[in-house]
Amino acid sequence: MAMDPRAALRAAISVPGMPRDHDGPVFREPWEAEAFAMTLALFERGLFTWAEWAEALGAEIKRAQAAGDPDTGETYYTHWLNTLEGMVARKGIADQAMQHEYRDAWEHACERTPHGQPIELQSDDFK
Repeated sequence: MAMDPRAALRAAISVPGMPRDHDGPVFREPWEAEAFAMTLALFERGLFTWAEWAEALGAEIKRAQAAGDPDTGETYYTHWLNTLEGMVARKGIADQAMQHEYRDAWEHACERTPHGQPIELQSDDFK
């Protein structure tokens, strides 16, 4: 049974350390909102539980802090994205190599697409 999207959002914004204002999460860049939305979509599809997500994100943040991250909040969504990529790989959805291949393809597609036009992947983007 799928979780109510409002309940998923409430669960997501309950994660400690998430940048937020009185209305909910705060995103400085579009990719941060996209990573957040992808995480909620995968959670709603049952890829992981919210407790599993919170534990993985907390571990990622602790690793970053141990490596010298100043934990000022500016890198929060970098940790979020790293956690998402790791979760997708651990769950067997797409390994790191496939994720990098698609990231590179999307970057290529973005570079060749005129501003304001829809970005569409083509086979040449994977070369």
